[in-house]
Amino acid sequence: KALLTGPNQLKIRIDAMHGVMGPYVRRILCDELGAPANSAVNCVPLEDFGGQHPDPNLTYASSLLDAMKGGEFGFGAAFDGDGERNMILGQNGFFVNPSDSLAVIAANIFCIPYFQHTGVRGFARSMPTSMALDRVGKAMKIPVYETPTGWKFFGNLMDGGKCSLCGEESFGTGSDHIREKDGLWAVLAWLSILVARKQSVEELMKEHWARFGRNYYCRFDYEEVDSRVAHKLMRDLEAVITDRSFASQQFAVGNHNFTVEKTDNFEYTDPVDGIVYRNQGLRMILTDGSRLIFRQSGTRSTGSTIRICAECYERDPTKIDREPQVVLGPLIAIALKISQVHDRTARRGPT
Repeated sequence: KALLTGPNQLKIRIDAMHGVMGPYVRRILCDELGAPANSAVNCVPLEDFGGQHPDPNLTYASSLLDAMKGGEFGFGAAFDGDGERNMILGQNGFFVNPSDSLAVIAANIFCIPYFQHTGVRGFARSMPTSMALDRVGKAMKIPVYETPTGWKFFGNLMDGGKCSLCGEESFGTGSDHIREKDGLWAVLAWLSILVARKQSVEELMKEHWARFGRNYYCRFDYEEVDSRVAHKLMRDLEAVITDRSFASQQFAVGNHNFTVEKTDNFEYTDPVDGIVYRNQGLRMILTDGSRLIFRQSGTRSTGSTIRICAECYERDPTKIDREPQVVLGPLIAIALKISQVHDRTARRGPT
């Protein structure tokens, strides 16, 4: 409460995007914790979400991003329609990607009173989520589980007493306090960390990168692709990258040279019930530890979504403050080349 009130208060801006989380934001952050009324916006739930798309990302939460870029607010967050997913921003629009948000919460987990009382059993992330969490788990000697995409896998780990904190690259964060995604909990976790560490979001993030290194990461989504086209693209891509001739394949992009170390279609054996889940996403792992992930999701009437994730790790502290799209450019070029996603989908770029 002291963080959000008084002369040295942290000014926050929380955008509920006219979803169900609005009344909870006002009650908890404004009424209970004393944040000024202008800290919470778009908090009246509306059936049409005010004509906006309630998706907490830089595209659909652009009004929040603009407000944060003004410099008045030190912490910002947005939620999706049902309040499960969350996006975290710092002053001047500093963006915290979901994988880094999960890793920072993990690294500072004992700043959160709940975990001071319960302890920590383990961490978990979905396979497409960056490996930033793994580095935290290794340093803290806490097990990290890599699961397929889907919250049910986290739920099983929590039911089995193996996981206390989990998250995914699609802005979902949760813990074993309710076993589900909880966007407002993630915001309160971040505020608990900020008050304990006495740092800004950007300072905290950069200190984290200096300590653990930075996992540069981005995800491209190609939405509403004809399901038959998407399925054939993924089937053909799997045939290419899992062929024996693809092993040790080399790629040269500008001044960068990459060599394939391993490719597979991700398979997961649940450590709680032993069930095996196959065909959970194509992985291409390079000898320098970089990863390319290809997944097809959704079979709705509007088509499928093809997701491409690119990740590389940088340990040099003088190179952790670069633009992700620039750093990942060569990997993205490889992903586009081997998948032929633009030609196959007749798209010029991601959605």
